[in-house]
Amino acid sequence: MLYGWRMLSSLRHRLFVVLCVGALVATACSSSSSTTAEGNDSAADSAAAAVDEGETTEAVETTEPPETTAAPTTTEAPEPEPDSPDDQFAAITDTVDAFVADRGLEGAGLIIVEREDGVVYEQYFGEFDAERISMIASSSKMISAGVLLRLAQDGLLNMDAPVETQVDWAVSNPGITPAQLISNSSGLVGLGPNFLYAPYLCQWGVPDTLQSCGEAVFTTPADDADQILPDSEFRYGGAQWQVAGAVAEAVSGKTWAELIDEIYVQPCEVDSLGYVSLGAVLDGTPGYPVAFGGDPDSVTVSANPNIEGGAHITAGDYAKLLLMHLRDGQCEDGTQVLSPASLQIMHTDRISEAYEGDAGPNTGYGMGWWVDRETGRISDGGAWGALPWLDLDDGYGAYIIVEDVSATGRALAEEIEDLVHTAVTGE
Repeated sequence: MLYGWRMLSSLRHRLFVVLCVGALVATACSSSSSTTAEGNDSAADSAAAAVDEGETTEAVETTEPPETTAAPTTTEAPEPEPDSPDDQFAAITDTVDAFVADRGLEGAGLIIVEREDGVVYEQYFGEFDAERISMIASSSKMISAGVLLRLAQDGLLNMDAPVETQVDWAVSNPGITPAQLISNSSGLVGLGPNFLYAPYLCQWGVPDTLQSCGEAVFTTPADDADQILPDSEFRYGGAQWQVAGAVAEAVSGKTWAELIDEIYVQPCEVDSLGYVSLGAVLDGTPGYPVAFGGDPDSVTVSANPNIEGGAHITAGDYAKLLLMHLRDGQCEDGTQVLSPASLQIMHTDRISEAYEGDAGPNTGYGMGWWVDRETGRISDGGAWGALPWLDLDDGYGAYIIVEDVSATGRALAEEIEDLVHTAVTGE
Protein backbone atom coordinates (compact mmCIF):
# COMPACT_ATOMS: atom_id res chain seq x y z
CA MET A 1 0.00 0.00 0.00
CA LEU A 2 1.32 3.43 -0.85
CA TYR A 3 2.91 5.48 1.85
CA GLY A 4 2.03 8.73 3.45
CA TRP A 5 -1.59 8.80 2.42
CA ARG A 6 -2.85 8.41 5.94
CA MET A 7 -1.15 11.64 6.89
CA LEU A 8 -2.44 13.38 3.75
CA SER A 9 -5.98 12.24 4.55
CA SER A 10 -5.78 13.50 8.10
CA LEU A 11 -4.74 16.90 6.76
CA ARG A 12 -7.24 17.01 3.90
CA HIS A 13 -10.07 18.64 5.84
CA ARG A 14 -7.68 21.35 6.96
CA LEU A 15 -6.77 22.02 3.35
CA PHE A 16 -10.47 22.69 2.74
CA VAL A 17 -10.21 25.40 5.37
CA VAL A 18 -7.20 26.96 3.71
CA LEU A 19 -8.80 26.96 0.30
CA CYS A 20 -12.04 28.41 1.53
CA VAL A 21 -10.24 31.31 3.13
CA GLY A 22 -7.57 31.54 0.46
CA ALA A 23 -8.73 34.89 -0.80
CA LEU A 24 -8.76 36.26 2.76
CA VAL A 25 -5.26 34.97 3.40
CA ALA A 26 -3.92 36.48 0.19
CA THR A 27 -5.42 39.82 1.19
CA ALA A 28 -3.95 39.62 4.69
CA CYS A 29 -0.54 38.66 3.32
CA SER A 30 -0.54 41.45 0.78
CA SER A 31 -1.11 43.95 3.51
CA SER A 32 1.88 42.58 5.43
CA SER A 33 4.05 41.94 2.69
CA SER A 34 -0.12 5.17 -23.51
CA THR A 35 1.76 4.96 -24.52
CA THR A 36 -0.89 5.26 -27.07
CA ALA A 37 1.25 2.85 -29.03
CA GLU A 38 -0.50 2.44 -32.32
CA GLY A 39 0.65 -0.43 -34.48
CA ASN A 40 2.02 0.58 -37.88
CA ASP A 41 0.43 -1.42 -40.65
CA SER A 42 2.99 -2.73 -43.13
CA ALA A 43 1.98 -2.72 -46.80
CA ALA A 44 2.06 -6.08 -48.56
CA ASP A 45 2.43 -6.15 -52.35
CA SER A 46 1.02 -9.07 -54.38
CA ALA A 47 2.13 -10.03 -57.94
CA ALA A 48 0.12 -12.13 -60.47
CA ALA A 49 2.07 -14.69 -62.52
CA ALA A 50 1.16 -14.91 -66.20
CA VAL A 51 1.20 -18.36 -67.89
CA ASP A 52 1.94 -18.43 -71.67
CA GLU A 53 0.17 -21.05 -73.73
CA GLY A 54 2.20 -22.42 -76.70
CA GLU A 55 0.39 -23.20 -80.09
CA THR A 56 1.36 -26.26 -82.23
CA THR A 57 1.06 -26.60 -86.04
CA GLU A 58 1.31 -30.37 -86.11
CA ALA A 59 -1.22 -32.90 -84.93
CA VAL A 60 0.06 -34.69 -81.97
CA GLU A 61 -1.14 -37.72 -80.15
CA THR A 62 -2.50 -36.90 -76.84
CA THR A 63 -2.30 -39.09 -73.84
CA GLU A 64 -3.86 -38.81 -70.47
CA PRO A 65 -1.41 -37.41 -67.96
CA PRO A 66 -0.20 -39.92 -65.44
CA GLU A 67 -1.94 -39.93 -62.16
CA THR A 68 0.05 -38.36 -59.40
CA THR A 69 -0.46 -38.56 -55.72
CA ALA A 70 -0.17 -35.18 -54.02
CA ALA A 71 2.15 -35.16 -51.08
CA PRO A 72 0.26 -34.54 -47.87
CA THR A 73 0.70 -31.02 -46.56
CA THR A 74 1.01 -30.07 -42.95
CA THR A 75 0.33 -26.67 -41.50
CA GLU A 76 2.18 -25.76 -38.35
CA ALA A 77 0.36 -23.67 -35.82
CA PRO A 78 1.82 -20.14 -35.81
CA GLU A 79 3.76 -19.15 -32.75
CA PRO A 80 1.76 -16.84 -30.51
CA GLU A 81 2.57 -13.19 -30.97
CA PRO A 82 4.09 -11.46 -27.93
CA ASP A 83 1.80 -9.13 -26.06
CA SER A 84 1.79 -5.63 -27.50
CA PRO A 85 2.18 -2.66 -25.11
CA ASP A 86 -1.55 -2.10 -25.42
CA ASP A 87 -2.22 -5.67 -24.25
CA GLN A 88 0.32 -5.40 -21.45
CA PHE A 89 -1.30 -2.30 -19.98
CA ALA A 90 -4.90 -2.88 -21.08
CA ALA A 91 -6.17 -3.56 -17.57
CA ILE A 92 -4.62 -0.30 -16.36
CA THR A 93 -6.18 1.70 -19.18
CA ASP A 94 -9.60 0.17 -18.57
CA THR A 95 -9.36 0.80 -14.83
CA VAL A 96 -8.39 4.44 -15.15
CA ASP A 97 -10.96 5.05 -17.87
CA ALA A 98 -13.72 3.62 -15.67
CA PHE A 99 -12.46 5.55 -12.63
CA VAL A 100 -12.58 8.88 -14.45
CA ALA A 101 -16.10 8.17 -15.70
CA ASP A 102 -17.41 6.87 -12.36
CA ARG A 103 -16.01 9.86 -10.44
CA GLY A 104 -17.15 12.41 -12.98
CA LEU A 105 -13.62 13.78 -13.29
CA GLU A 106 -12.56 16.19 -16.00
CA GLY A 107 -9.76 13.82 -16.80
CA ALA A 108 -6.56 12.18 -15.65
CA GLY A 109 -3.01 11.51 -16.74
CA LEU A 110 -0.88 8.46 -16.03
CA ILE A 111 2.74 7.82 -16.97
CA ILE A 112 4.77 4.74 -16.09
CA VAL A 113 8.56 4.78 -16.39
CA GLU A 114 11.16 2.04 -16.24
CA ARG A 115 14.84 2.47 -15.47
CA GLU A 116 16.15 0.93 -18.69
CA ASP A 117 13.30 1.49 -21.13
CA GLY A 118 12.20 4.99 -20.12
CA VAL A 119 8.53 5.81 -20.60
CA VAL A 120 6.70 2.53 -21.11
CA TYR A 121 3.15 3.84 -20.78
CA GLU A 122 1.65 7.30 -21.24
CA GLN A 123 -2.06 7.87 -21.44
CA TYR A 124 -4.44 10.76 -20.94
CA PHE A 125 -8.11 10.49 -20.19
CA GLY A 126 -11.08 12.80 -20.57
CA GLU A 127 -10.03 16.37 -21.28
CA PHE A 128 -6.40 15.89 -20.27
CA ASP A 129 -3.56 15.78 -22.78
CA ALA A 130 0.23 15.85 -22.81
CA GLU A 131 0.36 19.65 -22.86
CA ARG A 132 -1.67 20.12 -19.69
CA ILE A 133 0.21 21.94 -16.94
CA SER A 134 -1.05 21.16 -13.44
CA MET A 135 -0.47 22.48 -9.95
CA ILE A 136 0.88 19.53 -7.94
CA ALA A 137 0.78 20.75 -4.31
CA SER A 138 2.99 18.60 -2.06
CA SER A 139 4.30 16.56 -4.97
CA SER A 140 6.62 19.58 -5.17
CA LYS A 141 8.51 18.44 -2.08
CA MET A 142 10.83 15.90 -3.69
CA ILE A 143 11.75 18.49 -6.32
CA SER A 144 12.45 21.14 -3.68
CA ALA A 145 14.45 18.79 -1.49
CA GLY A 146 16.62 17.99 -4.49
CA VAL A 147 17.62 21.64 -4.77
CA LEU A 148 19.14 21.61 -1.28
CA LEU A 149 20.88 18.28 -1.88
CA ARG A 150 22.37 19.66 -5.09
CA LEU A 151 23.71 22.72 -3.23
CA ALA A 152 25.16 20.38 -0.63
CA GLN A 153 26.96 18.23 -3.20
CA ASP A 154 28.30 21.45 -4.77
CA GLY A 155 29.79 22.43 -1.41
CA LEU A 156 27.54 25.46 -0.86
CA LEU A 157 25.45 23.96 1.93
CA ASN A 158 25.98 21.56 4.81
CA MET A 159 22.80 19.58 5.36
CA ASP A 160 23.75 18.63 8.92
CA ALA A 161 25.21 21.93 10.16
CA PRO A 162 23.01 24.41 12.05
CA VAL A 163 21.34 26.98 9.82
CA GLU A 164 22.70 29.86 11.92
CA THR A 165 26.24 28.90 10.91
CA GLN A 166 25.38 29.19 7.21
CA VAL A 167 23.19 32.30 6.80
CA ASP A 168 23.44 35.70 8.43
CA TRP A 169 19.82 36.10 9.50
CA ALA A 170 19.42 32.75 11.28
CA VAL A 171 20.15 34.04 14.78
CA SER A 172 17.25 32.23 16.42
CA ASN A 173 16.40 28.54 16.80
CA PRO A 174 19.97 27.37 17.24
CA GLY A 175 20.72 23.83 16.18
CA ILE A 176 18.09 23.40 13.45
CA THR A 177 19.69 21.98 10.30
CA PRO A 178 18.60 21.95 6.63
CA ALA A 179 18.18 18.15 6.84
CA GLN A 180 15.67 18.60 9.65
CA LEU A 181 13.78 21.28 7.74
CA ILE A 182 13.13 19.10 4.68
CA SER A 183 12.42 15.94 6.64
CA ASN A 184 9.63 17.74 8.54
CA SER A 185 11.59 17.30 11.76
CA SER A 186 12.73 20.84 12.63
CA GLY A 187 10.40 21.27 15.60
CA LEU A 188 8.76 24.30 13.94
CA VAL A 189 4.98 24.27 13.63
CA GLY A 190 3.80 22.16 10.69
CA LEU A 191 0.58 22.27 8.73
CA GLY A 192 -1.18 19.81 11.02
CA PRO A 193 -2.17 21.98 13.96
CA ASN A 194 -3.21 24.99 11.90
CA PHE A 195 -2.79 25.76 8.22
CA LEU A 196 -3.27 29.43 9.01
CA TYR A 197 -0.85 29.60 11.92
CA ALA A 198 -0.57 33.34 12.49
CA PRO A 199 3.21 33.70 12.97
CA TYR A 200 3.79 31.90 9.66
CA LEU A 201 1.21 33.58 7.41
CA CYS A 202 3.92 34.85 5.10
CA GLN A 203 4.19 31.35 3.63
CA TRP A 204 1.04 32.19 1.66
CA GLY A 205 2.10 35.75 0.84
CA VAL A 206 2.40 37.01 -2.72
CA PRO A 207 4.14 40.35 -2.06
CA ASP A 208 6.73 38.96 0.36
CA THR A 209 10.12 37.63 -0.67
CA LEU A 210 11.35 34.16 0.16
CA GLN A 211 14.23 35.69 2.11
CA SER A 212 11.99 37.93 4.22
CA CYS A 213 9.53 35.11 4.86
CA GLY A 214 12.22 32.58 5.81
CA GLU A 215 13.80 35.05 8.18
CA ALA A 216 10.45 36.02 9.71
CA VAL A 217 9.51 32.38 10.35
CA PHE A 218 12.89 31.46 11.77
CA THR A 219 13.30 34.45 14.07
CA THR A 220 9.80 35.23 15.33
CA PRO A 221 9.33 34.76 19.08
CA ALA A 222 5.59 34.31 18.54
CA ASP A 223 5.99 30.57 17.94
CA ASP A 224 8.17 29.83 20.96
CA ALA A 225 5.42 28.20 22.99
CA ASP A 226 4.46 25.92 20.10
CA GLN A 227 7.90 24.68 19.10
CA ILE A 228 9.51 21.42 20.15
CA LEU A 229 13.07 20.19 19.96
CA PRO A 230 14.30 19.26 16.46
CA ASP A 231 14.44 15.56 15.65
CA SER A 232 11.90 14.71 18.31
CA GLU A 233 8.62 14.52 16.31
CA PHE A 234 7.42 14.38 12.72
CA ARG A 235 5.49 17.57 11.90
CA TYR A 236 4.44 17.55 8.27
CA GLY A 237 4.92 20.53 6.00
CA GLY A 238 4.44 24.18 6.71
CA ALA A 239 6.74 27.17 6.85
CA GLN A 240 9.84 25.13 7.66
CA TRP A 241 9.98 24.57 3.88
CA GLN A 242 9.98 28.35 3.30
CA VAL A 243 12.96 28.54 5.64
CA ALA A 244 14.70 25.81 3.63
CA GLY A 245 14.09 27.70 0.40
CA ALA A 246 15.40 30.92 1.91
CA VAL A 247 18.54 29.11 3.06
CA ALA A 248 19.04 27.76 -0.47
CA GLU A 249 18.79 31.26 -1.91
CA ALA A 250 21.13 32.73 0.70
CA VAL A 251 23.97 30.22 0.29
CA SER A 252 23.76 30.20 -3.51
CA GLY A 253 23.21 33.89 -4.12
CA LYS A 254 20.44 32.95 -6.58
CA THR A 255 16.66 33.17 -6.56
CA TRP A 256 14.57 30.03 -6.22
CA ALA A 257 13.46 30.43 -9.84
CA GLU A 258 17.08 30.59 -10.98
CA LEU A 259 17.95 27.48 -8.98
CA ILE A 260 15.03 25.53 -10.44
CA ASP A 261 16.02 26.59 -13.93
CA GLU A 262 19.71 25.69 -13.53
CA ILE A 263 19.25 22.43 -11.61
CA TYR A 264 16.22 20.95 -13.39
CA VAL A 265 14.72 22.90 -16.29
CA GLN A 266 17.79 23.30 -18.49
CA PRO A 267 19.57 19.96 -17.87
CA CYS A 268 16.46 17.75 -18.02
CA GLU A 269 14.45 19.88 -20.47
CA VAL A 270 11.45 20.19 -18.17
CA ASP A 271 10.27 23.53 -19.48
CA SER A 272 6.86 23.35 -17.78
CA LEU A 273 8.36 23.28 -14.27
CA GLY A 274 8.02 26.41 -12.19
CA TYR A 275 6.84 27.63 -8.80
CA VAL A 276 4.20 30.16 -7.76
CA SER A 277 2.97 31.60 -4.50
CA LEU A 278 -0.09 29.65 -3.37
CA GLY A 279 -1.61 32.93 -2.28
CA ALA A 280 -1.82 33.79 -5.97
CA VAL A 281 -3.90 30.74 -6.95
CA LEU A 282 -6.04 29.91 -3.91
CA ASP A 283 -9.48 31.20 -4.83
CA GLY A 284 -11.70 30.34 -1.87
CA THR A 285 -13.11 27.14 -3.41
CA PRO A 286 -12.41 23.62 -2.17
CA GLY A 287 -10.30 21.24 -4.17
CA TYR A 288 -8.02 21.98 -7.07
CA PRO A 289 -7.31 25.70 -7.67
CA VAL A 290 -9.18 26.20 -10.92
CA ALA A 291 -8.02 29.82 -10.95
CA PHE A 292 -4.65 28.51 -12.15
CA GLY A 293 -6.24 27.52 -15.44
CA GLY A 294 -3.23 25.55 -16.61
CA ASP A 295 -1.44 28.79 -17.52
CA PRO A 296 1.51 29.85 -15.35
CA ASP A 297 1.66 33.18 -17.16
CA SER A 298 -1.77 34.08 -15.78
CA VAL A 299 -0.52 33.87 -12.18
CA THR A 300 0.82 36.92 -10.39
CA VAL A 301 4.59 36.68 -10.28
CA SER A 302 5.94 36.43 -6.73
CA ALA A 303 9.41 36.45 -5.21
CA ASN A 304 7.96 34.24 -2.47
CA PRO A 305 7.09 30.94 -4.20
CA ASN A 306 5.64 28.23 -2.01
CA ILE A 307 8.48 25.74 -1.62
CA GLU A 308 6.51 22.77 -0.35
CA GLY A 309 3.51 23.00 -2.65
CA GLY A 310 3.81 25.67 -5.32
CA ALA A 311 5.18 23.74 -8.30
CA HIS A 312 3.42 23.33 -11.64
CA ILE A 313 4.45 20.87 -14.35
CA THR A 314 3.18 18.57 -17.09
CA ALA A 315 2.91 14.84 -16.50
CA GLY A 316 5.60 14.17 -19.10
CA ASP A 317 8.08 16.52 -17.45
CA TYR A 318 7.42 15.03 -14.03
CA ALA A 319 8.13 11.62 -15.53
CA LYS A 320 11.55 12.89 -16.66
CA LEU A 321 12.35 13.73 -13.04
CA LEU A 322 11.23 10.30 -11.89
CA LEU A 323 13.53 8.73 -14.47
CA MET A 324 16.36 10.92 -13.22
CA HIS A 325 15.79 9.44 -9.74
CA LEU A 326 15.84 5.93 -11.21
CA ARG A 327 18.98 6.56 -13.25
CA ASP A 328 21.43 7.56 -10.53
CA GLY A 329 20.62 11.25 -10.89
CA GLN A 330 21.16 11.59 -14.63
CA CYS A 331 18.85 13.28 -17.12
CA GLU A 332 18.04 11.56 -20.40
CA ASP A 333 21.07 13.10 -22.12
CA GLY A 334 23.38 11.92 -19.36
CA THR A 335 23.69 15.24 -17.54
CA GLN A 336 24.28 14.60 -13.82
CA VAL A 337 21.74 16.53 -11.75
CA LEU A 338 21.99 14.73 -8.42
CA SER A 339 24.70 12.33 -7.32
CA PRO A 340 23.81 8.76 -6.34
CA ALA A 341 24.84 9.69 -2.79
CA SER A 342 22.39 12.63 -2.75
CA LEU A 343 19.59 10.38 -4.01
CA GLN A 344 20.38 7.81 -1.34
CA ILE A 345 20.00 10.50 1.32
CA MET A 346 16.68 11.65 -0.11
CA HIS A 347 15.26 8.14 -0.43
CA THR A 348 16.36 6.85 2.99
CA ASP A 349 13.93 6.80 5.92
CA ARG A 350 15.68 9.59 7.82
CA ILE A 351 13.18 9.98 10.65
CA SER A 352 13.64 6.34 11.62
CA GLU A 353 17.40 6.65 11.74
CA ALA A 354 17.53 10.07 13.43
CA TYR A 355 15.02 9.63 16.24
CA GLU A 356 13.01 6.45 15.60
CA GLY A 357 10.18 8.62 14.35
CA ASP A 358 7.31 7.64 12.14
CA ALA A 359 4.99 9.49 9.80
CA GLY A 360 2.08 7.11 10.29
CA PRO A 361 1.56 3.36 10.58
CA ASN A 362 4.40 1.58 8.77
CA THR A 363 5.35 4.89 7.19
CA GLY A 364 8.64 6.75 7.31
CA TYR A 365 9.98 9.87 5.67
CA GLY A 366 13.21 10.76 3.91
CA MET A 367 13.78 14.17 2.34
CA GLY A 368 10.77 14.98 0.21
CA TRP A 369 9.72 11.31 0.01
CA TRP A 370 7.35 9.23 2.11
CA VAL A 371 8.74 5.73 2.69
CA ASP A 372 6.45 2.71 2.84
CA ARG A 373 8.16 0.48 5.38
CA GLU A 374 6.30 -2.62 4.17
CA THR A 375 7.02 -2.42 0.44
CA GLY A 376 10.04 -0.12 0.43
CA ARG A 377 8.37 2.06 -2.21
CA ILE A 378 8.61 5.82 -1.89
CA SER A 379 6.07 8.47 -2.86
CA ASP A 380 5.32 12.18 -2.77
CA GLY A 381 1.56 12.61 -2.95
CA GLY A 382 -0.08 16.00 -3.22
CA ALA A 383 -3.31 17.51 -1.92
CA TRP A 384 -4.73 18.04 -5.42
CA GLY A 385 -4.52 14.53 -6.74
CA ALA A 386 -0.93 14.32 -7.98
CA LEU A 387 0.79 11.14 -6.86
CA PRO A 388 4.22 9.91 -7.93
CA TRP A 389 5.81 6.73 -6.63
CA LEU A 390 9.00 4.78 -7.20
CA ASP A 391 9.86 1.14 -6.74
CA LEU A 392 13.63 1.46 -6.54
CA ASP A 393 14.25 -2.27 -6.19
CA ASP A 394 12.37 -3.20 -9.35
CA GLY A 395 13.40 -0.05 -11.19
CA TYR A 396 10.14 1.59 -12.15
CA GLY A 397 7.86 4.43 -11.15
CA ALA A 398 4.51 6.01 -11.95
CA TYR A 399 2.86 9.41 -11.85
CA ILE A 400 -0.86 10.12 -11.55
CA ILE A 401 -2.53 13.51 -11.92
CA VAL A 402 -6.29 14.02 -11.52
CA GLU A 403 -6.62 17.69 -10.45
CA ASP A 404 -9.04 16.93 -7.63
CA VAL A 405 -8.22 16.14 -4.00
CA SER A 406 -5.67 13.83 -2.43
CA ALA A 407 -8.24 11.15 -1.64
CA THR A 408 -9.10 10.86 -5.34
CA GLY A 409 -5.50 10.40 -6.39
CA ARG A 410 -5.02 7.91 -3.58
CA ALA A 411 -8.09 5.90 -4.53
CA LEU A 412 -6.96 5.63 -8.14
CA ALA A 413 -3.45 4.60 -7.11
CA GLU A 414 -4.84 1.89 -4.84
CA GLU A 415 -6.75 0.46 -7.80
CA ILE A 416 -3.78 0.35 -10.15
CA GLU A 417 -0.69 -0.07 -7.95
CA ASP A 418 -0.61 -3.86 -8.28
CA LEU A 419 -1.60 -3.68 -11.94
CA VAL A 420 1.34 -1.37 -12.63
CA HIS A 421 3.73 -3.70 -10.81
CA THR A 422 2.54 -6.71 -12.77
CA ALA A 423 2.59 -4.92 -16.11
CA VAL A 424 6.18 -3.75 -15.62
CA THR A 425 7.73 -6.72 -13.86
CA GLY A 426 5.53 -9.61 -15.01
CA GLU A 427 5.12 -10.68 -11.40
